Amino acid sequence: MSRFQNTRQPDWDWWEELWSNPKDVLRTLGLSSGQSVGDIGSGNGYFTFPAAELVDGAPVYAIDVDEELLAELSATANTRGLANINNIHGDARNLTDVLPEPVDVVLIANTFHGVEDKVGFTKQAHQSLRPNGRFIIVNWRALSKEETTVDGTARGPPEELRMSVSETHEIMAETFEDIQEIDLPPYHYALIGER
Repeated sequence: MSRFQNTRQPDWDWWEELWSNPKDVLRTLGLSSGQSVGDIGSGNGYFTFPAAELVDGAPVYAIDVDEELLAELSATANTRGLANINNIHGDARNLTDVLPEPVDVVLIANTFHGVEDKVGFTKQAHQSLRPNGRFIIVNWRALSKEETTVDGTARGPPEELRMSVSETHEIMAETFEDIQEIDLPPYHYALIGER
């Protein structure tokens, strides 16, 4: 299984520098108690762990192609006593086959820019949602690398892969009618499509 384009696992330290409280980010995105979640490209769990805490025991599916990162995630989940995290080693391009059940939230953070077939993936996300479920895309803004520094170093995907809000909205609008935009300072935005 191959990764989405340019979606290597970043340093945990610089994610903390960018978003010191990922649970607050997820609250801003509307994640709450009782919602099941599919965390696409979960890596070693930067958003998976706070999601598992916020949903109060509802299942959180951590989906990634990297078995080592999932093993790290699993070990940390055990240490934290988060029994509602379910690791799935699989390719999210086949999301409807990978997820064992429809979920309330499909979250893809910082990797949508690397998806080859964005419209097809968005349709897969829609089909993986329960009624009234939400597809959340967290993206880097279409800024130059020099404008997106974290701890003094230029960060983020290559500029040619960065997507404007309107580009992402146009792709989502092929599948979702109701789309909400949320600003995520300093360098990100989220678009949320409701089924």
